[in-house]
Formats: sequence, structure tokens, C-alpha cells
Amino acid sequence: MSIEALRARLPDYAHDLGTNLALLVDDPALDPEARWGCFVASACAVGEPQTLRAIDAAATAAGLTAEANRAARKAAAMMAMTNVYFRAVHLMEGAAYQALPCRLRLNRLAHAGARGVTYDLSCVAVSAINGCGACLDSHEADLRGRGVEPTQIQAALRIAAVVSAVARTLAAEAALHPQNLEI
Repeated sequence: MSIEALRARLPDYAHDLGTNLALLVDDPALDPEARWGCFVASACAVGEPQTLRAIDAAATAAGLTAEANRAARKAAAMMAMTNVYFRAVHLMEGAAYQALPCRLRLNRLAHAGARGVTYDLSCVAVSAINGCGACLDSHEADLRGRGVEPTQIQAALRIAAVVSAVARTLAAEAALHPQNLEI
């Protein structure tokens, strides 16, 4: 399924989501690897099958390498774990938890398989979807320290927002109208 086919599956009330999706596919704020990495990571984070398949196919067609695609999926997988942990530690009032080492294996963070900026932008996108302020702050600080502009970080956030909304809309429509499910 292509991005256009994905857009066509959106109900009329979600027209703006489809428009935003089309605009973000060509957004010049990010280079193609970073842009498609954020798309793939976001789609993995939300996990809705139609959205994930369409975005993965579009990313491949746009030239995202297998290595960069794996890195985006690694970002989604690692953030699925770290976002839960660090969001909880951040929300807990006990300072003792923040002082403790997390004791979770995080080797994949150091061996992402994509340019560091691309990987961190993907982590920002996934952390936004998962609502982890601590991870957003950490990755944003790393990116800003490497000279990444706020507009580039914002582009990752916009991709996350739109992919999440598209996926949730399609999931809701599938639940309401199972007879229209793609087989």
C-alpha cells in the first residue's frame, strides 16, 4: 500500500490528516533518511498494520536503506522500553529513583546503524508518541548540541503526530466497520 492509498483509506472527517501526511512526505526540513526514519519509527511505535505497511513500503520506495530502516525500528523498540521506564521515574516524586541506574540493557542506543542525528530524531518522534518528557528532553538536548535546528526537531514531532493520528483513525474505523478491513 502506498501513502496515497493510505490517505484514500482515511474517512472524510480526517481529510486534514491525509493532507498533512502528504505534505510531510516532502517536507524539506529533514533530509530523506531522517524524514523516512521518523516515519518508520513512528509507524512502528503506533503499530497499526495498514499504516505500518504503507509507510514501510513508501520508505523503501523513497530509497531508505535497509540499515536505516532497521535503525528506525530499533529506535521504536528501544523507546518502547525506555519511554515507559523514564516516564515513570520522571513522574514519581521520589528523587531516589532518579538517582538509581536504570539497569536496562541499552547497547542498541550506541549501535543504531544510522547517522546519530537520524536515530535521535526517530527517538524524538517515538518519545512524543509515547509521551515521555524525560526522553524528549534528553534527545532534544543531544540534537541541539550537535547543531540540529528546532525546525528539524519540530518536523520529527509533526511526523509523529500525523502518523499517530492516521493510525488511530484507521484503527477506530476498523473497529467500527470491520467489514471494510483490508484482507
